[in-house]
Amino acid sequence: MQKRRALLDIPALAGPLSRVSRVSQVSWLSWFMLGLAPGIVLGLAVGLAAGWLVLRAPGDAASPPATPQPEASLAEEHPPSVIARRLPVIDWYEAVGAVQPREETEVEALVTARVMQVLVNPGDAVTKGDVLVVLDNRQLASRLAQAEEEREGARASVAQASQGVQAAQASFDRAAAHYRRIRSLFGGKAVAESELDQAEADYLRAQAGLEEARKRHAAAQSALAKAQEAVEEARIQLGYATIVAHESGEVLRRHVDPGGLAAPGKSLLSMRTGAGLRLEALVREGLIGRVRPGMELPLRIPALDLDTLGLVDEVQPSADPATRTFVVKAVIPPNRNVHPGMFGRLLIPLDQHEAVLLPGQAVRRVGQLETVRIKTADGAAPWRTVFVTTGQANATHVEILSGLTGGELVALPQVAPGATPIGDPDTANATGAGGNG
Repeated sequence: MQKRRALLDIPALAGPLSRVSRVSQVSWLSWFMLGLAPGIVLGLAVGLAAGWLVLRAPGDAASPPATPQPEASLAEEHPPSVIARRLPVIDWYEAVGAVQPREETEVEALVTARVMQVLVNPGDAVTKGDVLVVLDNRQLASRLAQAEEEREGARASVAQASQGVQAAQASFDRAAAHYRRIRSLFGGKAVAESELDQAEADYLRAQAGLEEARKRHAAAQSALAKAQEAVEEARIQLGYATIVAHESGEVLRRHVDPGGLAAPGKSLLSMRTGAGLRLEALVREGLIGRVRPGMELPLRIPALDLDTLGLVDEVQPSADPATRTFVVKAVIPPNRNVHPGMFGRLLIPLDQHEAVLLPGQAVRRVGQLETVRIKTADGAAPWRTVFVTTGQANATHVEILSGLTGGELVALPQVAPGATPIGDPDTANATGAGGNG
């Protein structure tokens, strides 16, 4: 029991000591806080300064404080502008087609022979007389040699026939003189009638021999002429083994290689002769009355971004029954970048209509929305954004289908120093706002 009591009295005994300990603890904490406070304040200051430096942009360290810029607001209130005007615009029908050479020839062989050499390739320019293809000429050369031998034999026959004519002529002259002498003597009764008959028979025989010799000579000369023609033919045939360009031009396609067989009617090369190119366009039958030879029509080569004028020099009089279109051929002005086979469009004028035109830079596009800024009479908001719908366009101007009625003052983007300002809609090419009709 005493032990328990003692345990129970411990708190009572510890009371005074506990109050002394609290006082000591409070005093110690006060001194501790007084010593730690300056360090905490200094640490917080350093941390705030470091955070401010980290969050601050790198370029802001040397930049001066922002100042108002009245010039920007002034430019915003008075941007470059243009008047939206209603102008007559031509609608155009685009007839598609392809560029073709004005004159295209197929190079063919005139004899049947093996191809030995092809000296040109597509794209090569050739002049008149240039060698294009060389054929095997051995058989043709043999024919020429044989014809020349036959000609020499015919010449020998002619010479022999000439000698025969000379001999027959001499025999005829002797027989004629003898016949005249015997007939004269017979008139004077100096010779018998039998001698006269013999002299007459010799005369007639010599005359027949002379005529026969002359016929043989004529035949020999005819044979010689035929032999000469055979030689010329063989020489021409041999010349066909070397195929040359008959006109200056450009090689378009090559259809044969060395080792192939050349024959009449088989194309070896395709060439463009002459320097002219034409756009051959297909025009639907309902518009063929608007196109006539001699007209100048705009044409376009999209691959070259080329817009030029073409002279219509041919309109085929009959339409294709399958497509119901006519072929219209327009001459393209000389241009080294235009080549046969390129795609092109021929523009045919249709009707006119009035349209509002603006420079393309005046229209702002955000996604599929198109807007322009127009001048208003409201002083608080001098410029107002309106939605528009655009139509056809060319390199500089665009057609406004809805949103503007014409006469509005439309803002343009700021022009950079040294740049060329946008022109007036009056200078717009009317072809730009055209359609397919």
